[in-house]
Amino acid sequence: MPKEAIAASIEALKEFSGTGMSVIEVSHRTKEWEAVMNECEALWRELLDIPENYKVLFLGGGASMQFCMVPFNLMEKKAAYLETGVWAKKAFKEAKGFGEAVKVASSEDKVYSYIPKGYEIPKDADYFHITTNNTIYGTEIKHDMDSPVTLVADMSSDIMSRPMDVKKYGLIYGGAQKNVGTAGVTFVIVREDLLGKVTRHIPTMLDYRTHIAEGSMFNTPPVFPIFVMTETLKWVKNFGGLKAMQKHNEEKAALLYNEIDRNPMFVGTAALEDRSLMNICFVMTEQYKDKEDDFMKFAKERGMVGIKGHRSVGGFRASTYNACPKESVQALVDCMQEFEKMHK
Repeated sequence: MPKEAIAASIEALKEFSGTGMSVIEVSHRTKEWEAVMNECEALWRELLDIPENYKVLFLGGGASMQFCMVPFNLMEKKAAYLETGVWAKKAFKEAKGFGEAVKVASSEDKVYSYIPKGYEIPKDADYFHITTNNTIYGTEIKHDMDSPVTLVADMSSDIMSRPMDVKKYGLIYGGAQKNVGTAGVTFVIVREDLLGKVTRHIPTMLDYRTHIAEGSMFNTPPVFPIFVMTETLKWVKNFGGLKAMQKHNEEKAALLYNEIDRNPMFVGTAALEDRSLMNICFVMTEQYKDKEDDFMKFAKERGMVGIKGHRSVGGFRASTYNACPKESVQALVDCMQEFEKMHK
């Protein structure tokens, strides 16, 4: 989280917009709160250059709720999925309950260490679903692909990390808690003409049209996470927007990947062409495998927090989301170099 967004959120917890109340006390029907909702949407539209025929929603339920909301609203008979990690696999599993779900390709054969290539998207599918960044395995789709059918993307962990062409997607969704705020609110960007096409009954709360009609306030929205999101997007804008953010993220990633490739004690786990800019995964080389716990302890003593890899893959994972400063990445690189010198 950007320090500026944290500071502004703390102040709003104490007193919000001259109301004499905390942001978590104020009614979501007040003009003060509606101003926040309007500003938040305006920032999304400005930063991503979202066309007018796309609606921007702020919902509860986490990105995982979208695993069923997407097929509920868009899948009439058939949907295609690209399986590139745990979350993509979960989304695919959920879609099976709504019709014919087709897995066009998977990288599970190599522990999701690469993004599949050369697959064919069925042209009779209602949509094609991708997960753009895979936090556990450190792979990322870093371009806006062309699709013969409606493209749906879970962008929970790399949204706002680079400029993108929203027009290439029919629907984009994700949890806020990586690059655009704190846990508790989910963003959805959907092209409105895609809705209302399925013949099934959609429960009121799971129908995107419900939330479009009510401006994301059909029921009480997740007020504080939306406030934090707004302040985070202000920071992104003040940083210079998404071109500046992309440069920032590429520099951080290059700094750490260069050290992983140079240092004989470490090796990256993701295919070179698919390496994520957000989650950098690596392990000890075979020669130093027995030093993994030692390095983890060494790094922790030097202030490195949260670099332990996911339990399913082990090793190490450095998450270099937007708000992670370059200095923090340099500190980890220094730590790796110091550990190397100790074991020469």
